[in-house]
Amino acid sequence: MESNGSKMTLGKALLVIGFLVVALIGGLMFFGGDPHIPLLTTVAFACLVAIKSGCTWEDLEEGILSTIKMGMQSILILMVIGCIIGTWILSGVVPTMIYYGLKIISPGIFLIATCIICSIVSIATGSSWTTAGTVGIALIGVGTGLGIPSQIVAGAIISGAYFGDKMSPLSDTTNLAPAMAGTTLFEHIRHMCYTTGPSMIISCVLFGILGIKYAGKELDVAGINIMLDALSSNFTIHPLLIIPPILVILMVVFKVPALPGLFGGTLLGAIFSAIFQGAGMTEIIKAAHFGYTSDTGVEAIDSLLSRGGLDSMMWTVSLILIALSFGGVMESSGMLNAIAQKILTFAHSTGSIVVATFFTCLFCNLATGDQYLSVVVPGRMYKDIFRDKGLHPKNLSRCLEDFGTITSPLVPWNTCGAFMTTALGIHPFVYLPYAFLNLVNPLISIFYGFTGITMEKLPPEESPTEI
Repeated sequence: MESNGSKMTLGKALLVIGFLVVALIGGLMFFGGDPHIPLLTTVAFACLVAIKSGCTWEDLEEGILSTIKMGMQSILILMVIGCIIGTWILSGVVPTMIYYGLKIISPGIFLIATCIICSIVSIATGSSWTTAGTVGIALIGVGTGLGIPSQIVAGAIISGAYFGDKMSPLSDTTNLAPAMAGTTLFEHIRHMCYTTGPSMIISCVLFGILGIKYAGKELDVAGINIMLDALSSNFTIHPLLIIPPILVILMVVFKVPALPGLFGGTLLGAIFSAIFQGAGMTEIIKAAHFGYTSDTGVEAIDSLLSRGGLDSMMWTVSLILIALSFGGVMESSGMLNAIAQKILTFAHSTGSIVVATFFTCLFCNLATGDQYLSVVVPGRMYKDIFRDKGLHPKNLSRCLEDFGTITSPLVPWNTCGAFMTTALGIHPFVYLPYAFLNLVNPLISIFYGFTGITMEKLPPEESPTEI
């Protein structure tokens, strides 16, 4: 596998990237299709280029399968969350959260409250996906009722969810980044406070400013009452229906593995469907498999609650599998390495190394479609470079999260972007301008790289100059 990198030139790697860009633009903009077929065609083209360059199909296939294996946990979680969404709507869990949210949250503080609520849930669970797929859906509904555009609400959800995902010791990427860079988990989390903390403060200020615009508007009490009446007449609304999301959060906090914990949430949704809504087994199974179809007669409620189910995630799962296949070909053929080595020729100062890390992480999110690869590949590439420059490994681990984790939900064909589209019903390019934390965080990290602020050096005994 290592020898493939020497056979792959930068020109061939860029040819594949160019083909990808043309295929996606053609498929999405001119032919009105989904990204699946253009991406799948690019996988075939990349394999052809790799084989012409001396790679064997066996190596490429192994690369594809190993990369898919890396993403399988995410795919399984995605499928289970689809079941959760379906059963939690049927059971009245999501309608109850929307109902009480409409009653207690005012438009002026809603965006800040959304960001903070999502950050707390995400810190507790270690999962931005769980946050967006549960409380995120409810908050979209509350925002709709308060007259706040859903793309702005989605931006607040994404910002809060990814703040928590980065800062939680339960998060998989928060554990993966220090492992790749060669530092410890809690050193990594403490060091991220310097970039993620200010990013969160700036984001909340911006959401507060946006909130002022809606605080001054006359609240559509009649419209909210119509939504409240539709919810209360079609579902049994009860405070006890808040129990399932609380229990799921507690299961993750107490380190119940993600898949069993989330499946437990599905079972709770099924049980509460029977207890509170009188649903039968056929109805519960249909909601878990095909999702819930709302027919309240109120368009805002019906469009919000007609979602979920295992089947609803298959579009996303198929996209993820194709994207992971492309990532596997790119890495196993040496194309990623060829591009990375070229980037490194421009990296000399600390600031330029940080910028190179940013572009590599962003490129991995764009080219491989998976946030794990945006942490793993740059982590392997830059580990020795940071150390050779006398920089502590926790600087690299912070950069991996500031650039890799944080930009993943902004790419539509990335596993994270595809999930957020499915869960929230908003395209990444639509909520991107309002995902303030995800936009500000990389800029602060790059600023620190050029100014040297918080870029901690290795202790003298570990510095390469002292060896």
